[in-house]
Amino acid sequence: MATLFLNHPTFSPTTPSSKIPTSLNPTSPLLLFSKSSKLSYNKSIKCSLSQTRPEYIPNKIPDPNYVRIFDTTLRDGEQSPGATMTSKEKLDVARQLSKLGVDIIEAGFPASSNDDLEAVKIIAREVGNAIDDDGHVPVICGLARCNKADIDAAWEAVKYAKRPRIHTFIATSEIHLKYKLRKSREEVIAIAKEMVGYARSLGCNDVEFSPEDAGRSDREYLYEVLEAVIKAGATTLNIPDTVGYTLPTEFGKLIADIKLNTPGIDNVIISTHCQNDLGLSTANTIAGAYAGARQLEVTINGIGERAGNASLEEVVMAIRCRGKELLGGLHTGVNTRHIVMASKMVAEFTGLHVQPHKAIVGANAFAHESGIHQDGMLKFKGTYEIMSPEDIGLSRSNDSGIVLGKLSGRHALRSRLLELGYELDGKDLDDVFWRFKAVAEKKKHLSDGDIEALISDEIFQPQAIWSLGDLQVTCGTLGLSTATVKLIGIDGVEHIACSVGTGPVDAAYKAIDQIVKVSVSLLEYSMNSVTEGIDAIASTRVVIVGENSHTSTHAISGQTINRTFSGTGAGMDIVVSSVRAYVSALNKMFGFSRTSKVSPESSEVTA
Repeated sequence: MATLFLNHPTFSPTTPSSKIPTSLNPTSPLLLFSKSSKLSYNKSIKCSLSQTRPEYIPNKIPDPNYVRIFDTTLRDGEQSPGATMTSKEKLDVARQLSKLGVDIIEAGFPASSNDDLEAVKIIAREVGNAIDDDGHVPVICGLARCNKADIDAAWEAVKYAKRPRIHTFIATSEIHLKYKLRKSREEVIAIAKEMVGYARSLGCNDVEFSPEDAGRSDREYLYEVLEAVIKAGATTLNIPDTVGYTLPTEFGKLIADIKLNTPGIDNVIISTHCQNDLGLSTANTIAGAYAGARQLEVTINGIGERAGNASLEEVVMAIRCRGKELLGGLHTGVNTRHIVMASKMVAEFTGLHVQPHKAIVGANAFAHESGIHQDGMLKFKGTYEIMSPEDIGLSRSNDSGIVLGKLSGRHALRSRLLELGYELDGKDLDDVFWRFKAVAEKKKHLSDGDIEALISDEIFQPQAIWSLGDLQVTCGTLGLSTATVKLIGIDGVEHIACSVGTGPVDAAYKAIDQIVKVSVSLLEYSMNSVTEGIDAIASTRVVIVGENSHTSTHAISGQTINRTFSGTGAGMDIVVSSVRAYVSALNKMFGFSRTSKVSPESSEVTA
């Protein structure tokens, strides 16, 4: 079991830095559930509610127990292969993150490409100036390497926000200094200090600095780098476990040592950024928070580079459930009832679906199949649930009493959608309703999974540059598979093509290629049944890359990479589902540049 700095007699979240021990006895009672822990288990287990959000000051937090949540879904999360989002999709996600109540949104890496710069600028203008009823407006942050061009691009993108931030970084570990940067320690300190000062000189009073690969950096050298950037004007020091190498005890000790040994550390916020290569990102993040970090960098569903990042929902719910009891009163400003919607939105826009056993938001997170567990749940839900599904915005279908079928009307559908966390009105509701009626004519009852598949296929889709009109296929053991496809362009003109292939899907895709006249490669194709039964809805996901693909600069490696685009589709006919997914991916690729220009007033796409 992961160990945390939780029960050490001389170490608590509010311990002054001067009294934190420089070393901890390995035999000290540090286990999360040690025998010496005095835990109180009430009959009704319920996570504590979020407390008041303190005033935002870049380099300090008036409430010593408040933890800022820094979401990097739109930057680090989008670095996942196939996770490319259009500017419109990024804007929608940013709005949901604001609704969720995150403190900082890292909206992207503006120097990566003009598309990314414009996307961050749109988010800064719209989400970065939208003050909610509680007076909250998120900080909008742009990432930059330690060079003037990157910092200029970041400032150009985020300066329109009410609370702009530049986040700049440079590596500090020996392996990075020797093999990647090929620079001396002194050179790196000079660059870091100069670039933080340059960011401040542009008029940005909120500058975050990250020593990349801090987890493997020499401790004394790390203190020197951090001291230099504090003097240069950094307001937040982010400590990344870039390759997910450290264990919770190590990472907690790293944060504690930085807090103890870095001159000027009391004038800045300490942050964490933990990768998940060993599956320890959430544990490391919580250990860092307990040791004194007051900003935690996370992503929705834990998506990100390689094995991903610390998961927002896991970190936030761990603090909400155990913050008061074991973490010295730590709390966040996140409205957890918007977690499920954020999770679904990111999953659909990126095409990175959540595994069923994923903590908090997985399909099985609140499912109980064991007879013993079911018996306990029927008697009292607290026997096997440490949080209520309603806490994260999830409603159980068997609690609603609504069974949807072909005779159900708009009101019943909308009521069920609200229970599932979807607030649809107007055209969106109409589109889903007519798809629902068409499927309900063929299925006796529609499950929640069926309904959510239809929503994904209607609502979470890129702008329709092309839309499917009609499709006809012929296949089998007699003769070649053929497909005739009718697509409708954005101008309303119908285009028809026919092709043969090794199967009906291959034939249909080749017919589509004839119409759109763009060469693409299919990198991934997968299909799964949404529910059980022969009449189940099929959900398809594809990932494509164009021959003349959009390129961007990778934030960490600096390499030029080809963007890949994912698409999803759903339908009771597996070929129709496959075609919808392919057209969705093409629309995202075609719309990627188009949607970089969004009207600040309306978020409508402009040509």
